[in-house]
Amino acid sequence: MAKKQSDTKTNFMLTAVVADQAGEIFELEGYAAVGMGGALFTTLQAANTHKMPYGSELMYLPERSPVLYNQSSGKFETLRENPYAPGEAIFPVAAFNSPGYVTTHISAYQETRHTGYLPLFSYGAVGWHQDHFRTAVVLVDPEPRQDLRQMKHEDVVAGVMAMRQNLPANRLRAHLENCALQYGCPAGKNFFLGRYEAPLPTAQQCNARCLGCLSLQKDTGIAHSQDRIAFTPSPEEIAQLALAHIERVKNSVVSFGQGCEGDPLLAAEVIEPAIRQIRAQTPDGTINMNTNGSRPEILEQLCAAGLDSVRVSLNSVREKCYHAYFRPNGYRFADVLKSIKTVLAHEKFVAINYLNSPGFTDTPQEVEALTGFLDKYRINMIQWRNLNFDPIQYWKEMKAVAAQGEPIGMEKLLNRIRKQFPNLKFGYFNPPKEKFYETRS
Repeated sequence: MAKKQSDTKTNFMLTAVVADQAGEIFELEGYAAVGMGGALFTTLQAANTHKMPYGSELMYLPERSPVLYNQSSGKFETLRENPYAPGEAIFPVAAFNSPGYVTTHISAYQETRHTGYLPLFSYGAVGWHQDHFRTAVVLVDPEPRQDLRQMKHEDVVAGVMAMRQNLPANRLRAHLENCALQYGCPAGKNFFLGRYEAPLPTAQQCNARCLGCLSLQKDTGIAHSQDRIAFTPSPEEIAQLALAHIERVKNSVVSFGQGCEGDPLLAAEVIEPAIRQIRAQTPDGTINMNTNGSRPEILEQLCAAGLDSVRVSLNSVREKCYHAYFRPNGYRFADVLKSIKTVLAHEKFVAINYLNSPGFTDTPQEVEALTGFLDKYRINMIQWRNLNFDPIQYWKEMKAVAAQGEPIGMEKLLNRIRKQFPNLKFGYFNPPKEKFYETRS
């Protein structure tokens, strides 16, 4: 006997997972997991989710109530009490997914009257199906650059000891030790493991005041995730560390502009001579800069010095939305566009670090603006990065400055951009110059 269509759909829905007051995560039979994007709720199913990637973490969201799909009533419901322990609160559960995966739906919840800001993570929707957690993501970069299975602690420590002997007086090396061993920074670990990309944090100051700044929060009620570098390394220290990485790593990348610093364009007085020192000793390695792109005249100088690639961070290519998130101090969005144009004119590799949030990034207004931007500025790559910020608060900030329509869905957005711009690389990590113009599969 054929099953009813509703029953067939129910069989493929993910079971909801929630947390109790002790933070214990459990399944909630009879309820399906739900994702949200703006005001839209979507049931999570096997077809629109993937097994939770290795290295992802589950979190429960305090001061919030989960929105779930009641399979008996066929309706979305906000649950405020634990069905197994009446009178006790339950909380939504979200996945902080591994690098390389774009979140397509946010864990569905409603705020309470006493809700504070969530910590600086992204909050992917998650559920349980056939003995596995599954989450709403799309893979955009399969490279295992930050796969924790390839970063054994004892190997990192061995690399730290070797670099202490190699660069004993280098303060930047000592700073990266702290990044790798205290904060667990994958970029710092990769330097000591002698693989992929090495970070070159340099700038103590920044001329943006990003809502989701990882290294500085003042009077926001939000905890920053790491301390900003407290000194400015010399050009010699920067060049020493960069050359140590380039000399032992094939297709290496060294990058200014890390989560533990401000914007590197404000430290050009040491970065430019450092680049010249590196290039005076080797043509190898890719010298990259991650930046807000606020000072096009400085980027002009750095490109002339030997910078190979630039990644510019954007949450939106609509000026009002950009300003609402980055809150620039002493520059405008027009300067960012000029920087992109300047680097392209030097025929350098240009990527945007596109901070996306389902429910905003995939709205028609944002999609139209992005396609218009890509038509005008023929950049080489989009690095699709999940925005690490409280999603509901972020949507409120964006709605306050610009119109937002009904989201089309992150997967549809990705597919549309792929189809319309077939030569545009998708990814997550900064590529080495040997792979700048690889054909996209």
